[in-house]
Amino acid sequence: MNKFAIAILLATLASSAFAQGKTRAEVYQELIEAQQNGLNYVTDNSYPDINPIYATVVAQMQKERMAQQDAAKQHMAQQSAEKATSENN
Repeated sequence: MNKFAIAILLATLASSAFAQGKTRAEVYQELIEAQQNGLNYVTDNSYPDINPIYATVVAQMQKERMAQQDAAKQHMAQQSAEKATSENN
């Protein structure tokens, strides 16, 4: 009987996951983005906000992430400019 109950529970969970229309990869990517945004520092007591104890940690993480994104954009712009220059010569 236990195996049957577990099978029913798993089938119900699986069907609800498919009902949302997300793949495992999409859910995994959302989890990574949430962690990068500091959402793993939300506690039961602070939900939906970040726990004040972790506010400085999250602010630092966000600054670092923005700096990385800016550096990547500058790198891409530099590569595009170099490519355009080499094509014109």
